[in-house]
Amino acid sequence: MYAIFQEGSHQYRVSEGEMVTLDLHEGEPGTKLEFPNVLLLQSNAGTKIGQPYVAGAKVLATITEHPSDKVVVQKFRRRKRYVRRKGHRQHYTNVVIDRIVEA
Repeated sequence: MYAIFQEGSHQYRVSEGEMVTLDLHEGEPGTKLEFPNVLLLQSNAGTKIGQPYVAGAKVLATITEHPSDKVVVQKFRRRKRYVRRKGHRQHYTNVVIDRIVEA
């Protein structure tokens, strides 16, 4: 069984027990999240395709951590005394998919 759900401007294909990295969500680790915008649901009963969403279906998840990666961009021109350094830190939320609820 798997589902494709929409969160923000991204779409994710998930199964139960899978870990997914999403954009930042507020909440401590252990907080439960619910994603009601399910676009497609594949189960033993068959495939349900939403128009635009599958009615009554939702994905339940639990926050595990909030990792952040720092990217450093450096520009350098030799013999010209030109050095530029710029950093950026992007914040994410890791979640574990607990359950996919069908309609």
